This record gives sequence, structure tokens and C-alpha cells, in this order.
Amino acid sequence: MKDSSKKKASLPAKSISKKSTAKLWAFKDFLSMKEISSQELSALFVLAEKMKKNPEVFYGKLKGHSLVMLFQKPSMRTRVSFEVGMQELGGCAVYMAPQEHPLGERESLKDIARVLCRYADAAVIRTYAHSEIEDFARNASIPVINGLSDSYHPCQTLADLFTIREKFRTLDKINIAYIGDGNNVLNSLLYGAAKVGANLSAALPKGYEPSEEILKDIKLITKETGSKINLSNNPFTAIKNAHAVYTDVWVSMGQEKQREQRLRDFQPFQVNSAILSKAPKDSIVMHCLPAHRGEEITDEVIESPRSAIFDQAENRLHTQKALIYYLMTAKR
Repeated sequence: MKDSSKKKASLPAKSISKKSTAKLWAFKDFLSMKEISSQELSALFVLAEKMKKNPEVFYGKLKGHSLVMLFQKPSMRTRVSFEVGMQELGGCAVYMAPQEHPLGERESLKDIARVLCRYADAAVIRTYAHSEIEDFARNASIPVINGLSDSYHPCQTLADLFTIREKFRTLDKINIAYIGDGNNVLNSLLYGAAKVGANLSAALPKGYEPSEEILKDIKLITKETGSKINLSNNPFTAIKNAHAVYTDVWVSMGQEKQREQRLRDFQPFQVNSAILSKAPKDSIVMHCLPAHRGEEITDEVIESPRSAIFDQAENRLHTQKALIYYLMTAKR
């Protein structure tokens, strides 16, 4: 039985060097893109690339390890990529569906966290309120991964940045155009782009911008990395020099009552052939999926040669394998 009475101490980010990154990991949990440093992102992408090219080298590396997945929202990519990833690394994953264990109903979140720590080596939490993930992590001695919350979707950003790096062989000074809603995907992408030195131009309808708190935080990061972040209400301005054109659904889970209003507000922000024709010819198209074809993006664009959407979806597997490997094996 695992002893969860004491949490392992985390090393400060400055303790991580290029030579020691493979052995040392500064943070215990991955709740948002705030926790990870640019050096750790770079090391994670290098490992993910190796895992993608030669998966057989890593078979069995997490033998005897287990991952528990406590989901309050449905999922395909997040669930399958983590389950397959653990299996390929030699470990096992246990899925707990929303109807089986709704957080805080049958028993307190604190008790759930303390019990699951005795069974598993890490946990993935996918829920609505980000505070639930933070509460779980505070009471857990094992690494906790945010599989999605209303505030952040950091695992998606790992795959996004890895895909761009894969296509352009760098992230530094890459221009990303995000068109659509200022949601959890954009929040995480802002942090990720700022930390790796990429530029991000987001075009959103008025009233759908990220919070001032997040934007202030991003501004501090960009002062160190030189990344440029711009917000506007004009998609044609955002895509002017874009290497990657990114969009997401206009109506996320839990926003169904706002559907009609959102469809009206976002209609000018549809990623279609007219908008894409104004982007550089070598730009790629990205979408975190699931896509509402004909709403935020057209079939024509999804199926175009410029679409990297399904490469992006595949890369959830490789980046998350690297993430869970580091979190489960790091010396802190």
C-alpha cells in the first residue's frame, strides 16, 4: 500500500539544467501551463519526439505503475490517449466515469484524493471547476494532471506546441493565430506560446476575451521571453503572418444555454476558405476537436492539405506519454 502521509518536496525551476532535466522534474502536478518552465517544455518535447519515432524503446518503462482517471466530463481523445499511453509504457490506467463517482457527492474531494493516492502513482482529473483539481492536488501525494477544466486545458497545449514544432522545426518566433472563443484552450495556449517564445494573435468577439488576471500574468512572461501577444476583434488581422491558424468550438460543454447567442456573436469568426486565403500559403490549420463542422470551421478547411488537425490529435498520445513518464519517474 502506498504511503501518502507526506508529499515529496518540489525543486525550484532554477535547479533544472539541460544536463539534469531528464532526471529532475521541478513540479509535482500539471494543473495548468503555469507550472512548467520553458526548459522543461523543451525536454518534454524532445522525449515525446523520441517516443513517437521509436515507441518500442519505451515499452515497459512504467511497468508496475498505475494511473487513475477521474472524469466528470465525457472525453474521447483525453481518455484514450492516456489509457493507450500507459499501456504502451507498460503500466495500467483505471477510468472512473462521471456517473460512477461524482466529485463531492458520495464523499468529500479530500477523502477521494487521499484514498486514490494509496492505489495509483498519478491521477488525471477532468472536471468543470478548476478549483476542484486544485483541491484534489492539495490533498494528494501523487502527481495530478489536469485533463481539462473550465479554466485550462494544458495537455491539449502540449500537443499543440509539439505539432507546430514538428511542422516548422522550431517554436521560437512562430506566429500562431487563434480565432474564436477566449476559453480554456486559449488560456493554456497563451501561457504555452509565451513560455516558448512564440507569438500569438487572437481574434475574438467583444466580451469573449481572456480574463485580465491571465493577461497580466502573460505580460510578465513575455517580458522575459520576447514573445508577442496581441488581441483583436479582426480575424484577418490575426492571420496576416500566421504559421498556424487555430480555432475551437464556439459552444463548449456547459454552455448549451448560450448556444443561439454565441452562434450569432461568433459567425464572423468562422475559419473558412475566405479567411484562410489571407493567411500565408504555408500556414497550417489546427483544431483541438471535437469540431462542429460548419460552425467554427468548414469541412473544406478541415479536409484541406493544410490541415494538421489529426496530426495534432495523434500528438496528444506522444506528449502525454512523455508527461506521465516524467511525473512518475522524476527525482525531486
